[in-house]
Amino acid sequence: MESKYNYFKRDISWLSFNYRVLLEALDERLPLYERINFISIYSSNLEEFYKIRVADHKAVASGATESDEETVQSARELVEEINKEVTRQLDDRVRIYEQKILPALRKNHIIFYQDNHVEPFHQQFIKDFFREEIFPYLQPVPVSKDKIVSFLRDNRLYLAIRVYPKKEEKNKGEETKENIEKYTGECINERNDGEGIKVGMEAARPNVTDLRQPLYFVMKQPYAKVPRFIELPSREKNHYLMFTEDIIKANLNLIFPGYDVDSSYCIKISRDADILIDDTASSADLVAQLKKKVKKRKIGDVCRFVYDRAMPSEFLDFLVDAFRIQRDELVPGDKHLNLEDLRHLPNPNKSLHSLEKPKPMKLTVLDEKESIFNYVAKKDLLLYYPYHSFEHFIHFLYEAVHNPETREIMVTQYRVAENSVVINTLIAAAQNGKKVTVFVELKARFDEENNLATAEMMQAAGIKIIYSIPGLKVHAKVALIRRRGLNGEKIPSYAYISTGNFNEKTATLYADCGLFTCRKEIVADLYNLFRTLQGKEDPKFTTLLVARFNLIPELNRLIDREISLADEGKQGRIILKMNALQDPTMIDRLYEASEHGVQIDLIVRGICCLIPGQSYSRNIRVTRIVDSFLEHARIWYFGNDGTPKVFMGSPDWMRRNLYRRIEAITPVLASDLRDSLIEMLNIQLADNQKACWVDDKLQNIFKKRTPGTPAVRAQYTFYDWLNKTNS
Repeated sequence: MESKYNYFKRDISWLSFNYRVLLEALDERLPLYERINFISIYSSNLEEFYKIRVADHKAVASGATESDEETVQSARELVEEINKEVTRQLDDRVRIYEQKILPALRKNHIIFYQDNHVEPFHQQFIKDFFREEIFPYLQPVPVSKDKIVSFLRDNRLYLAIRVYPKKEEKNKGEETKENIEKYTGECINERNDGEGIKVGMEAARPNVTDLRQPLYFVMKQPYAKVPRFIELPSREKNHYLMFTEDIIKANLNLIFPGYDVDSSYCIKISRDADILIDDTASSADLVAQLKKKVKKRKIGDVCRFVYDRAMPSEFLDFLVDAFRIQRDELVPGDKHLNLEDLRHLPNPNKSLHSLEKPKPMKLTVLDEKESIFNYVAKKDLLLYYPYHSFEHFIHFLYEAVHNPETREIMVTQYRVAENSVVINTLIAAAQNGKKVTVFVELKARFDEENNLATAEMMQAAGIKIIYSIPGLKVHAKVALIRRRGLNGEKIPSYAYISTGNFNEKTATLYADCGLFTCRKEIVADLYNLFRTLQGKEDPKFTTLLVARFNLIPELNRLIDREISLADEGKQGRIILKMNALQDPTMIDRLYEASEHGVQIDLIVRGICCLIPGQSYSRNIRVTRIVDSFLEHARIWYFGNDGTPKVFMGSPDWMRRNLYRRIEAITPVLASDLRDSLIEMLNIQLADNQKACWVDDKLQNIFKKRTPGTPAVRAQYTFYDWLNKTNS
């Protein structure tokens, strides 16, 4: 039955979020290099989007795979719509970069060469640097139609170069009128001369009367050997930077001594990075499949060919034919591609300040003398990362390792840091004679190799490893410390439920929450969950909400309760904070609640397929916050007639999370902790510095500060609030 409601397209909504990331580069209140970093994040996000989402749609569009959600025609139309929107956004990225960022760098005495002008006092340095540091690593490869096609590696930057054999004197003036007109016609569509940077020399461009046949080459940029950005000698108070590829362009005549260099342009290929595996395979077969297929990720099908938009049409046509590129794979880019590398841009002006981000604080109640075990045995504990230090969780594991009453440590692993302190601590526990069980999700995209390596390392240390469940991903972020007294008496065990991964590196970048508790009902439910992961029983959960078991029925009951309150003339109230909202069934429930008068605020960082501003969503508002930290927590508030129910855990309201994954959500039962989560939600809704509304056209409409009201920048305001209460 067709729904009476409408929804945003998932991927178009995601592009709206990523565009919001790009808009941070316009915020002049931010330190300059923070603004530059947001261009890097935007570019990196877009690269992954093409590798996964667009690659999937292209596979359907080509008939290579089938989908229950889209037809061949709808997939083709969606890819076209995506490319059109990305092209529009990239136009803005070019404008922001060239008209805002580069002038701001110059204002701060950092001259970042971008065009064909280089100061005379740098020309010899550039020549010498090229000869000594770059030239030995360059290897131009000829490109020719109807011959062996050179393989372009995924996400590597290449220069596409067009040259002509040097003209012999005896051939001058022998061109026919017919050939002159032919060459002239080929050049009419050129949008600029594409010479790149010149260092005291003019590239020898062929005359329009030239009969010589062009030759084409591609040359991979040697970034494994040479940095992407080169610092040139300073002059007076000015500092100078240059792209490595621009230094190469300036010296192409040295690479092709027998040729006249016509032009050169940057190109790159994005390849399908998704891994198709038999999801019903046994653990042993799954490990073998992943080891084999992860290695093939870099040679996947082309999903995007990005080129310098200044490239003449006949040059692009030649490359398209030679590399067998489909027209729907073409995405025009800027002169400089792979701007995700801007996160490594040197800052030679030491007077430029970086952003003073909130420093992780340690709780005064958990100083070095205080046992977390003893504290949590008395009351629940809630930590907010990165405002609170992740070292508290590490200390929690250390206590479990050295506590003689610890019987078993059970943990889920989805994404962990390389050389992880968490993993090393679990290994120490096993070596200390503790029973340690770790569920490892091998199918965590782009973390497959790291998860395989850490799993094998843990297994070698005596840790019991449980691998992925066939047909499911385990996305829950939970840990359980099971204890028993030395004389067999019952003593508290400890449960930990988080919105984020056990990753000490991302815990400094992602805004998440983690709850420690000894409550028997939660501990028992969590133990049942781990038994389920081991395939030992069909569990029943009394307190935890677990996707694929009791989550959806409970969410429906909570929404029904708010609808009933609104129907009775009381206040129905829902606040949902998450990363993504996509499941049509749950969106329909929110639309329904809105129609009954329930007031709903959504704080959704990324994908939001719910359309606000419609007759059926008039009581729903969508807020998006992009700031110093990645908003990653999932927190749900239901008003419940003045006795609010608050939940936190791992799932977004995506179809995959609600129906195809194991996710864990806990109610926050301690009133003081529940109040602190409500305070955080209220602060985020009051944000008038970094928050925006998402409107019915997917535009990011920045919230404006009302005259006379305080400035609220949610992440910093909440940090200050936590700091004041840390006593």
